[in-house]
Amino acid sequence: MRRTTRYPVEGANSLWHVYKTVSFGKVVKNFIVIQLARYTPFLGMKNWLYKTFLRMKIGEHTSFALMVMLDVMFPEKISVGRNTVIGYNTTILAHEYLIKEYRLGEVEIGSEVMIGANTTVLPGVKIGDGAIVSAGTLVHKDVPAGAFVGGNPMKVIYTKDELAERWREDSIYGLNKEK
Repeated sequence: MRRTTRYPVEGANSLWHVYKTVSFGKVVKNFIVIQLARYTPFLGMKNWLYKTFLRMKIGEHTSFALMVMLDVMFPEKISVGRNTVIGYNTTILAHEYLIKEYRLGEVEIGSEVMIGANTTVLPGVKIGDGAIVSAGTLVHKDVPAGAFVGGNPMKVIYTKDELAERWREDSIYGLNKEK
């Protein structure tokens, strides 16, 4: 189960109440920062923009690829560990506006994580250290540390132990050797 806090609304759907939940000025500032960072090829500059203006927690040597889209309303609820790669055109959300309620949730991405291109990470999930998320995955629940996951809906393809065994077998049979 995702860890989100629910906020019920009355009347029109929750998106009509958006500026009661987050200030218009904050959304405009965040939008500008995120758009600048999406297109810059300088990884250090992206991380500096995210830490300085969006108040995100980002570990050393983490890389956000081109076109990564962060939550424009609550980016401060996203944290990423060290030496992690977030793939091209990935979306990371910390909110969801529904008909009768909106939900907010922290997104915790560990260290040494690889997230493939075109992945969507929903609010309230934790991706454990050393996990691998294949391209195009909808991350709708927690990812165990060291696991290899993929698909829509997301499924565990290999656990940490199964993946370690596979890599061990590949090295025994020479499948990981460069030619």
